[in-house]
Amino acid sequence: MDERWRDLRHALAENPLTILALALLAGLLGVAVFGPWLAPYDPLATDTAMALRPPSAAHPFGTDQLGRDILSRVIVATRLDLAIAGGAVALSLVLGAVIGAACGYFGGALDRAVGRVVDVLMAFPLFALAMGVVAALGNSVSSVVYATAVINLPFYIRLARAETGVRRELGYVEAARIGGSSHARVLRVVLLPNIAAPLAVQASVNLGWAVLNAAGLSFIGLGVRAPTPEWGIMVAEGAGFIVSGQWWLVAFPGAALMLAVFAFNLAGDGLRDLLDPRSRT
Repeated sequence: MDERWRDLRHALAENPLTILALALLAGLLGVAVFGPWLAPYDPLATDTAMALRPPSAAHPFGTDQLGRDILSRVIVATRLDLAIAGGAVALSLVLGAVIGAACGYFGGALDRAVGRVVDVLMAFPLFALAMGVVAALGNSVSSVVYATAVINLPFYIRLARAETGVRRELGYVEAARIGGSSHARVLRVVLLPNIAAPLAVQASVNLGWAVLNAAGLSFIGLGVRAPTPEWGIMVAEGAGFIVSGQWWLVAFPGAALMLAVFAFNLAGDGLRDLLDPRSRT
């Protein structure tokens, strides 16, 4: 335990931005959990008399074309956007780790067949593939989660396959097989825990991509439906008002989106430094 704490302090000391990332993530998670209680107004309540008001003491982020408080909508949207990203990454991580580890361990026809499917998926522009999945399944939160999971799945399959292929002939794996462990137990108990670190780093980076993907789908009308508060929808609704000077409709939800992606990317760098001592200088 002391050695782990020493490694943690060493990693934080070498990369102070990791502390910033942890603080940002803690803030985002806090807003996601307590958002409905933190929002000063009902995010769905309209008031046409207050439409398109600039930032003020009463409405720090201003109001939109329907008089809804933008600060309240940005706060409440945090839970939905992070939930979509987290659910999609978790789904693709679990499926990709199991499929990729099985391919790397068994090889042969399974490896070749899955490899061809992954190559086909990677041949498509990933956002276009996500658009096709959502269009086929329909506009809903679950469709966005599935679409985001599908485009992230090849990364985990390839990473798990490569990491398992390196380890499958090592001594501790051979010892487990000689000791009578079944192939399923070797994969579940021996190999998957040992490839968890690189998968965790990949997941932390994919969270930022997942947030962007969900917002992008909503921006073009293939994601979450209005009037649900969501960062991509808010940017799309405010885009037409930029030319007339109502910049705050896009600036604040866009800043929240940028902040979330920035925090996840920084966290990925810090997690890599912590879990892979070879990356430290």
